[in-house]
Amino acid sequence: MTKHCAVILKMALMLLLLLQGTENSSPTPLETKMDIITSKQDIQMGEDILLLCKAGGEGDITWQKDGQDIADEDKVSTLDESTSKLIIKKATMQDAGRYTCLCEFDSGHKDDVMTQLYVYEGPSFGSTNTYHEFLEGKDGMVPCLVTGQPAVDVHWLRHKEEISSIAGNRVRRLPDNTVHIENVKREDAGTYVCQAQIRGRPIKQEISISVVVNAPPTARLREEVKKVMAGPETNVSLLCLVDGLPKPNITWIMPVVFDPSHHQYNTDRSRLTIRSVTRADYGEYICTATNKISESSATFMLHVYEAPEVFVSAEQQSVSLGERVSVSCNVSGHPQPELHWLNKHNGRTLDSSSGRVRVVDGELVIDEVLPSDGGTYSCMAVSTSGNASRDVAIHTQPGPPHDLSVSPGLTTVLFSLQSLPISGGTPITSFVLQWRQSAAEQWKEITVPVSGPTAITSLKPYTLYTVRLAALNAVGVGRFSDKHTVHTQGIREPDSPVLLSTEMKVEGNSFSVPLKKTDDGETPLLHFDVRYKPDEEGTEWKEMQLPSDADSVSLQDLSYGSDYQLEVSSVNPNGSSIPAMFNFTIADKPVKSSMTKGSVVGIVMVIFLVIFLVVDATCCYRNRCGLLMSIAVKVFGQKDPGLQMLEEGEGTNGGVKLKGISTPRGSVQHSEAGVQTLTKDGGLLTEITCDKAALTKHERNQAGRDLHTANA
Repeated sequence: MTKHCAVILKMALMLLLLLQGTENSSPTPLETKMDIITSKQDIQMGEDILLLCKAGGEGDITWQKDGQDIADEDKVSTLDESTSKLIIKKATMQDAGRYTCLCEFDSGHKDDVMTQLYVYEGPSFGSTNTYHEFLEGKDGMVPCLVTGQPAVDVHWLRHKEEISSIAGNRVRRLPDNTVHIENVKREDAGTYVCQAQIRGRPIKQEISISVVVNAPPTARLREEVKKVMAGPETNVSLLCLVDGLPKPNITWIMPVVFDPSHHQYNTDRSRLTIRSVTRADYGEYICTATNKISESSATFMLHVYEAPEVFVSAEQQSVSLGERVSVSCNVSGHPQPELHWLNKHNGRTLDSSSGRVRVVDGELVIDEVLPSDGGTYSCMAVSTSGNASRDVAIHTQPGPPHDLSVSPGLTTVLFSLQSLPISGGTPITSFVLQWRQSAAEQWKEITVPVSGPTAITSLKPYTLYTVRLAALNAVGVGRFSDKHTVHTQGIREPDSPVLLSTEMKVEGNSFSVPLKKTDDGETPLLHFDVRYKPDEEGTEWKEMQLPSDADSVSLQDLSYGSDYQLEVSSVNPNGSSIPAMFNFTIADKPVKSSMTKGSVVGIVMVIFLVIFLVVDATCCYRNRCGLLMSIAVKVFGQKDPGLQMLEEGEGTNGGVKLKGISTPRGSVQHSEAGVQTLTKDGGLLTEITCDKAALTKHERNQAGRDLHTANA
């Protein structure tokens, strides 16, 4: 029985060690070191790549790219049991990625090491032009044509400072890597640097680009008209003020042949002096400045006596919008007067010989007439003898109404104008009001006087209309305003609901807020429209409806750690209210302990079981009592298991095997450990006591010798 108790004790101790090993099991890392050796991480396309993997011990080495095994024997070769190399010939963009060297050591331990390789092409500037010329006052574009892979970031520098891409800057970088110079100025000339860098990598190139600013020549006179009296003592100086880049050349055109004794120039020919003015000197003196960009002229009119006169082809012209109108003007006098056209509406002189509104040989020409072109123009003749003018009235249709607001009524639509449209040169007499219900319908219209109410009447209530308005003058109907969509009223829409933010509740990823109803617009509410979404760009609104008797808004399964927007609108048969808006936050998800209540109870029960087994086994071994003792009796029968072994010829005595020893039937064996009574046939054990201490080793050896002697 002592041996079986020992076996059971060993099993209990093994179970205890197993449980303790399960709780504290963690792999002990091998003292190995792995490394991938490469000359560089950034490889240009077409270059060869060599990766050398060294392990701290012998084992089986394999390679992976982006988690996939590399099975190509042309790329992978093993140098020895701890070294392997990976060779990639003529790298392509597909060879970029994460390379992992894995080693299964002979000891069974596995380890790996990873490195990232980047493959790039460029950057290259290709056909980028390094020289640009721009005209002052125009917009300039300086492109930087950069190629490269996988991606290239471009930066522009001017005076060692980066050119910003902020909208609104006059000089800024556009998304296509072009520098846009708005309204080029002379100080924009200089050197610009385009710098290209492979995104996220220290691979960069730069190119310098020269920008030259040209300015067209301008020529103007300090005095354009002068009246003089002819005589030997009268001298006239004409000064031509010239500007431009490159510096312009100056030439003069005179009404008489140049006479060095009569006409003199300064060094740069910007000043012409006429000495001893005669009647023949009357006329135009034209100063022209010329450079490679263009030329510009200024005319000086020298008058000698003569009262001017003006003749126009028509004093009034009516023309439709978009048509062309021209009015001729001739002036006479001695000397010949200077002719000017003046827009009396804005006070501007029309001197340009090009453009939509221009003056050509004294003729006023307006192409594609606009409402703003209507008004009074004056053809003026100016001479030293005096001035003369003749007015010309040009009439056209009015312009479209602006600053227009539309207010729907029950069956009406009222138009309100903050200011009248452009009149077209003649007064606006009335307005044309149009409306329709759908695009398939013809416009219906009415005409109302300017002095009366500007309103459409007799419309249907609760109906959607498209309306517009145009002004009318003596020439005709002008352009219509933008179309407005209006809904005639009836009983109004409900007021916005109220969200009682002070009573909101946030539990986990659920949210609720009480909903207070407001004025229903005199019509029963149909429902509430609810929209909500995370307060992030690119997220979609989620929508739901609540019944009209709802008293709160509840949202479930929201995202932890997110801010939310909430909109709630009341809806009745006439429409929807302005949404009530509300913002709230869902906190981060709480971290839960991995040890559950069931786990704790299980661990406590196991510990209790182990302690019980240890105590019971100790009791069985030392005092022959306890649950284990009872189990031993049940398993081995009611005989003393020790005596049964002796009867069968097997026993132990200090590690020596005893054979041939038996106990006579009907005998009673006494020991200091207790009394064992057997039946005559050696059958049932009738009494087992554990009230005395177990035999010592010496006593057990002596009992064995006695039994051996008795058997002999």
